[in-house]
Amino acid sequence: MCGIIGAISQRNVVKTLINGLYRLEYRGYDSVGLAIVDENSKLFRVREVGKTIDLDKKIQHLAVFGKIGIAHTRWATHGKLSERNAHPHVSDYISIVHNGTIENYRELKTWLRKKKYLFFSETDSEVIAHLIHWETQRNKNLLRAVQKVVLMLHGNYSIIAMDSRDPKRLVSARTFNPLIIGLGKGENFLASDQVALSSIVERFLHLKKNEIAEVSKNDVKILSFDGRLIERRDVSSQIYQEIPTKGLYRYYMEKEIYEQPEIIEELIKDRFDSKNNIFFSDLEDSRIEEIFIKMESIQIVACGTSYNAGMVGKYWFESFTDISCNVEIASEYCCRNHVISRNSLLITLSQSGETADTISALNLSKNLKNYLASLAICNVSNSYLVRESDFSIMTKAGMEISVASSKSFTAQLTTLLLLVAYIRNLRKKSKDSFQKDLFLSLKKLPKYIEKLLLNHQEKMNFLISDLFDKRNVLILGRGDHFPIALEGALKLKEIAYIHAEANYAGELKHGPLALVDKKIPIIIIAPYNGILSKIRLNIEEIRSRRGMLYVITDERVSIQEDDQTKIISLFDIEEIISPIFYAVPFQILAYNIALFKNIDMDHPRNLAKSVTVE
Repeated sequence: MCGIIGAISQRNVVKTLINGLYRLEYRGYDSVGLAIVDENSKLFRVREVGKTIDLDKKIQHLAVFGKIGIAHTRWATHGKLSERNAHPHVSDYISIVHNGTIENYRELKTWLRKKKYLFFSETDSEVIAHLIHWETQRNKNLLRAVQKVVLMLHGNYSIIAMDSRDPKRLVSARTFNPLIIGLGKGENFLASDQVALSSIVERFLHLKKNEIAEVSKNDVKILSFDGRLIERRDVSSQIYQEIPTKGLYRYYMEKEIYEQPEIIEELIKDRFDSKNNIFFSDLEDSRIEEIFIKMESIQIVACGTSYNAGMVGKYWFESFTDISCNVEIASEYCCRNHVISRNSLLITLSQSGETADTISALNLSKNLKNYLASLAICNVSNSYLVRESDFSIMTKAGMEISVASSKSFTAQLTTLLLLVAYIRNLRKKSKDSFQKDLFLSLKKLPKYIEKLLLNHQEKMNFLISDLFDKRNVLILGRGDHFPIALEGALKLKEIAYIHAEANYAGELKHGPLALVDKKIPIIIIAPYNGILSKIRLNIEEIRSRRGMLYVITDERVSIQEDDQTKIISLFDIEEIISPIFYAVPFQILAYNIALFKNIDMDHPRNLAKSVTVE
């Protein structure tokens, strides 16, 4: 979603702001802009619909110079994609950038119009600039103006404000949307994501909910919304210092798909000791073992791909431990009343740790009875979810750039399976060989995935060529492979722009069977497991109606091909790890169809990597 950055220094900050925008591109955006105060205290603003590189070229041509400035990557929410809706927004000498949503902007806009303010955009953000301008007319103190304005705003947001009359400070504020301060020597910075600044500073301060910061080149002052001064220790950077390059790959997504065997292999090395027992160095606090032993149920909350991973986790928890597990979409979790089972653990799953709905779910849970603790499973160690949860486990997938998750999904699944085995071992009165058996199965998984990646053309080319021009696809799965069907459908929607729907194979007779004809491709996941016989019945139901059927299955499974039924026979995959493996063919399928269609799968239309607004 939107990325914001601010800088104040003894040197020209334009290049720093532009570089920060480049580093924020992975979040997804559709327009970009920058505002600086020049040496004559004049406010200069330039905006562009399109990419950062277009703004960069325009800035270079204009030879812009300034020691204080703000910049923004916009993902359109309020108002269509246009230059006038791009940030920064200006009200005379005030300029602001904003990430989030202002829920009461219509009422504020009406009030401001009565005060003779003119609006040039369709955004909710412009009201912030005008409100700050209104307050600064009474005095020139930007900090006091922002303190008054945040009390008028309803919603989840982070903002940075600049006053060209006083170019010695930036003032920022946040509710839920992330905002961090980068500390330099004779210069300081603000950004919505640490990655924007990690190449220029190593020390950071994290603003928390309902806090305001006044930032000058030599000082930072943090206050609560009610005016209390807050002391905050800085932290050293733990983030990857450089955004990875694509190398020889055409897209980041391709690179990230091919990184999966190595990531899983490293996770196995990190999580198993020499005796093949699982350990989590992340969970050094002895309280967590007590919680794992005491807990009676688990509530997993997540969005998108992470939700699909959580769904697999539910099957694993209930199959291999004595703990009941529920999984819910975070946005739905936040919109209903709750009855929490006694001695429950909340698990939040997120790649970025900054997903707005998942953060809201975590915040909501803190006021609900019967939760023992919260555990974040995340890929970013300094993210909001990690900082605000009681405990955390890192998925260690490395920085993921492509909007569509691939390696973070298989890393989440691997981490969940390890956690299930770890908890099982803690709770069993008599130990069994589950951990060692899992170790042996997981050790084979990177080789299976690597083999598929090397031979996918031989295995899957006809499926790719048959599906690339189709508008609709139905994907069926059962048990712990139904969430893989969900993830496969999501990938086809996200990056191949195909309407794909996942269904429980057992639900065919309850509606989806009406869709079966010779035109709609149906993919069914048929692993070698205890419910294969039921999958075979589903296959016959479709065949008898002359459905266009593609069966992704195991080499040990014998299914007769005919002119309407094609078999994609993969490898002998152990049942416990097969959900992780079967996710990869769908990544390959979606990627290659997008390639056929010449779609930029790293930046699919209308989508953002980190969904930081609800």
